[in-house]
Amino acid sequence: MKIHESAENYLETILILQKRQGQVRSIDIASELSFSKPSVSVAMKNLRLNGYIDVSKDGYITLLDKGREIAEKMYERHTLFSDWLIALGVSPQVAAEDACRIEHVISNETFEAFKAHAAKHQP
Repeated sequence: MKIHESAENYLETILILQKRQGQVRSIDIASELSFSKPSVSVAMKNLRLNGYIDVSKDGYITLLDKGREIAEKMYERHTLFSDWLIALGVSPQVAAEDACRIEHVISNETFEAFKAHAAKHQP
């Protein structure tokens, strides 16, 4: 099942926040993405109903296996593209913004080829 770019962004944000602070709640996601709490609440409900996340009775969000798989895929893409663009001389802010767009539209085949090429040309 193909999920929307916005869902991929939410899952990636949950992963990043978990790495940064351990536990994640909807308010943390809203703050990180500068989205309204109601918008995040609706998104979390959809992700939960589709089996991507679990939400505890205390409101803590955990990635389930299929949610973690997507989050890690997006995070890997984002990191690789962002680092590559910075190495080319793009400012970190612009590199992060462009990497966020690229990570969602590139095919798996192209990404794997890019990743192999980048691995060969690391300093």
